[in-house]
Amino acid sequence: MRRTNILWITLEDVSPRFGCYGDRLARTPNIDRLAAQGCRFPAAFSTAAVCSPSRCAVITGMYATAIGAHHHRTSTLRPDVPELPTPYAPVPPPYVKTISEYLRAAGYYCTNNHKTDYQFRPPCTTWDRCDREAHWRQRPAGAPFFAVFNEGVTHESGMFASGSTPQTDPDRVELPPYLPDTPKVRRALALHYDHLAAADRRVGELLDQLAEDGLSDDTLVVLWSDHGEGLPRGKSWLYDSGIRVPLIARWPGRLSAGGVDGRLVSMIDLGPAALVAAGIEPPRHLQGQSFLGGTAARRSHVFAARDRHDEMYDMVRAVRDERFKYIRNFHPELPYLLWNAYRNRHPAMQELWRLRAEGALGGGAAALFAGGRPPEELYDTAADPHEVRNLAGDPEHRPTLERLREALGRWRVDCGDLGDEPEAHLAARMWPGGIEPRTAPPRFIPTGSGLPGLHAVEGMVPELPGPALLVLYSATQGASIEYTFASGAHPVWTLYTGPIPLPPGRHTVRARAGRIGYQDSTEAVAVLRVEAGKS
Repeated sequence: MRRTNILWITLEDVSPRFGCYGDRLARTPNIDRLAAQGCRFPAAFSTAAVCSPSRCAVITGMYATAIGAHHHRTSTLRPDVPELPTPYAPVPPPYVKTISEYLRAAGYYCTNNHKTDYQFRPPCTTWDRCDREAHWRQRPAGAPFFAVFNEGVTHESGMFASGSTPQTDPDRVELPPYLPDTPKVRRALALHYDHLAAADRRVGELLDQLAEDGLSDDTLVVLWSDHGEGLPRGKSWLYDSGIRVPLIARWPGRLSAGGVDGRLVSMIDLGPAALVAAGIEPPRHLQGQSFLGGTAARRSHVFAARDRHDEMYDMVRAVRDERFKYIRNFHPELPYLLWNAYRNRHPAMQELWRLRAEGALGGGAAALFAGGRPPEELYDTAADPHEVRNLAGDPEHRPTLERLREALGRWRVDCGDLGDEPEAHLAARMWPGGIEPRTAPPRFIPTGSGLPGLHAVEGMVPELPGPALLVLYSATQGASIEYTFASGAHPVWTLYTGPIPLPPGRHTVRARAGRIGYQDSTEAVAVLRVEAGKS
């Protein structure tokens, strides 16, 4: 049987503003075509409303709050805010791997083009290739592939431009009730529609390339976004505008064309779904669950978290069922709009501040400047899709409030939410003394006929009696290893999964090891000579 190939097309900062989702202003023919050929999941949600903790959950199958990756932008030094305890990276339990590593171990050729932004530097064992040229077309003949393409044209920064004229008519865009209706805000959203059209063209190119290669029928295509659109009260917030995302999957022969599946899906479920599609049983520690395949379970809730974003410290948690959203603000004393230098470059944010200073801000937008926040928020997303009427104090909705409050509490305990731990303490545990740990380099252990298999070798070694096997080992708990027999700057590396047969002859073996949150090891090299043995 031919194994299922997997293609992920990732968009940035995108809510479901597509024609197939009913948006009449959208120019998305290729995405609409994908939905017509596959299945649309209208109740899909990210686990965070900002990129790095969301992408971390996707690539590991673990909630960022469970592995210390919940604060946005930990791995870079902030000279403008030197008081932050950065840089550091999350160091999850040693059994936590990237989803791509499980696929590589099963023989998949795994590529990422090219953004990662996982809150940690991908270990060397994560991808076969990760750069701007990475493509499934570089795979060895006959190998199944897992290919990720990240389209960044829709990032919120695309709305910052001041000199370009949008092709989309600003007068036709529909603004949410919590944003001021000004030409500057309309123009920003019109630019976003233009960028959605540009992303759609890239989606069309990838789908056409699959067809050119004769792979359309053998490939699961999944299109998704890391979180909601980059508007105030959207990106970085746990309202549906910040966490509801498009999700479309085309899997010929497995998903009916033109289908709509209203089940709740969390983006943490993407990895388990890829493993199921590849015929791999997901490891038991994964906190996501597959939404594809015959055994896919139905979710009762999705969960999301907000912690530090750039220089803004916060702690908010949310749970949503198919209709109601419960939000808990752990810092009700804080204002809604915390200071964020990057976000304040957004034209809509500048308009909010301008109108507030002029005393001309009214309607739902004025609520963003309310002093403090309610400790709890509850919304009926069916009756109130913009989540502007808080029902937390309504006696009629008390049973729903208590039910979702309890569900959120259970999730925090079950997943080991690290949000209560001060970030400085967390950073000190992850990188003691502020120093990034380094993975121990692999050791080479030849074993087989006439060999005890107890000694490690590096450099030139005596001739080994055949048949021989080579075992690789790293002393770092949880480390993964890859190796190659090739020379040169860009060899093809193979993930180590078991003893390597060594035929007679001279072999130069290169190996390196990595683990999430650690520096990759130095490269180790061994030269082995195997004599012809008796069979």
